[in-house]
Amino acid sequence: MIVCKSEREIEIMRKAGRIVADALSIIKEIAKEDVTTEDLNTRLEKYVLQKGGIPVFKGYRGYPKSICTSINEEIVHGIPDQRRLRDGDILSVDIGVEYRKYVADAAITISIGEISEEVENLLKVCEEALNKAIEVTCANNKLSEVSRSIQNHVESQGFSVIRDYTGHGIGRQMHEDPQIPNFVSKELLKADEILLQGMALAIEPMICAGKYDTEVLENRWTVVTKDRKLSAHFEHTVVVTENGAEILTV
Repeated sequence: MIVCKSEREIEIMRKAGRIVADALSIIKEIAKEDVTTEDLNTRLEKYVLQKGGIPVFKGYRGYPKSICTSINEEIVHGIPDQRRLRDGDILSVDIGVEYRKYVADAAITISIGEISEEVENLLKVCEEALNKAIEVTCANNKLSEVSRSIQNHVESQGFSVIRDYTGHGIGRQMHEDPQIPNFVSKELLKADEILLQGMALAIEPMICAGKYDTEVLENRWTVVTKDRKLSAHFEHTVVVTENGAEILTV
């Protein structure tokens, strides 16, 4: 069931979103060569708690950390550990924060040191896909148009859209209805949703340089591209308004 949020609820989610956005800004400053992903997790967890938030990932279905750190061919759900970042890596960081019982969620992919023009383009296209999806997110539009905008842009640039993982509704729970695929399928069109004012959505294109097939590593969390080609991930929490979408994680 899709629940539209009241202005009071949206205002609380804005506050959660600001904590998320500021945490990701910290990542851009401190994620450098030789820094461990555990260091990043410790820093962001401390920050979120200082701001009165709760790192909502920690303990979710047994997940052990407060953020997800996915490197290179890792798509999502990478677990922070003592692995050190290296020059030329790309790092996706995903964080969700609960504030006064409401959740906001966002992700970015950044480069560590120098990367090639091709890899830089992968990141650029993924972020562009997110922005294009947000542009078509407005009341009375169809959910499939959000998915289509992502797929069309990504595939037109020669990359693939991950199909096993999707965006989602968000609010009192981290994962609410509806699911938001990053591609259009017969199943999506059959059960297409009309976007309504007050719907809160976590839109998150995940794309890769090779084929879209995935597998999960032995830790039962980290999702990687099956062909081990590079992957990028960007996400914002938005709320649908009459005139478009308001980004809450800025």
